[in-house]
Amino acid sequence: MKPITSGDLKTILHSKRANIYYLEHCRVLVNGGRVEYITDRGNKSLYWNIPIANTTTILLGTGTSITQAAMRELGKAGVLVGFCGGGGTPLFSANEQETDVLWFSPQSEYRPTEYVQAWVKFWFDDEKRLRAAKALQLARSSRIKEQWLKPSLGKDGFLPDERRLSALLHQSEHAIERASDIATLLIEEARLTKALFKLASETVGYSDFTRSKRGTGIDPANRFLDHGNYLAYGLGATATWVLGIPHGLAILHGKTRRGGLVFDVADLVKDATILPQAFLSAMAGDEESSFRQKSIAALTHSESLDFMIDTIKKIALSMEAEPAL
Repeated sequence: MKPITSGDLKTILHSKRANIYYLEHCRVLVNGGRVEYITDRGNKSLYWNIPIANTTTILLGTGTSITQAAMRELGKAGVLVGFCGGGGTPLFSANEQETDVLWFSPQSEYRPTEYVQAWVKFWFDDEKRLRAAKALQLARSSRIKEQWLKPSLGKDGFLPDERRLSALLHQSEHAIERASDIATLLIEEARLTKALFKLASETVGYSDFTRSKRGTGIDPANRFLDHGNYLAYGLGATATWVLGIPHGLAILHGKTRRGGLVFDVADLVKDATILPQAFLSAMAGDEESSFRQKSIAALTHSESLDFMIDTIKKIALSMEAEPAL
């Protein structure tokens, strides 16, 4: 009999699910592959199963805790989780699964409205959305050149051929400006990234590199790229949340993907900062923890989050200032 994974449980429609749980004074964890909550009675611990396939929402009240493993399984099953006060109110924080990562955002209603209002003014216009996507990709290209040629990266051993890099980026920028639709932009994005992989691998002497994602037995560079990209997704989610722009208002990675804007914004730093560090760490034989520390340090020192926020703000306000056609 084929085992049922938590990801398969999303086939049960939320509108047909029966349960909302409010829990207090307990621990939520994974035990024997099941999500359970534990209550203590004297010297005994009592385990109670949570039927996540038939659950819409779990509210965690006073005296509760939850493990990372439990959150992962709940996210895969599409269960909304929130931390709240006694009796279920007020709601302090809640989460939705928008990619493979669980974005857990504080429920603040005091974020700015200026940028989301500017964003939605152009978002429903196909031509303006295309121009915004081009602006994002041009900012990405400029960032790559700036970061790849930093002296500090050169000291670590990453010294790409400047003329070759400039030629690649110049060709890409020309293609971006000429693109007639989003599909063409996505093709150019993929083409440039493939060329950057080749340049980076040759720069550090990493032979026979082929990009593959999340497979078993993948080489260190691919593993580090996957790992580092999720750090960039986290920053992208943070940047858009700070500005109050919903993650579903993507301009490049598909209007039907709820987390599309996170991928758009993460592109600003993935190739610029994560890609070089992935190859450097792979050549150095770094462990995952060491790579993560170096990547976080690189993102921090390069002020990547500030760059993301400033770029989004600039695009939003510049598109709003355009005269109506």
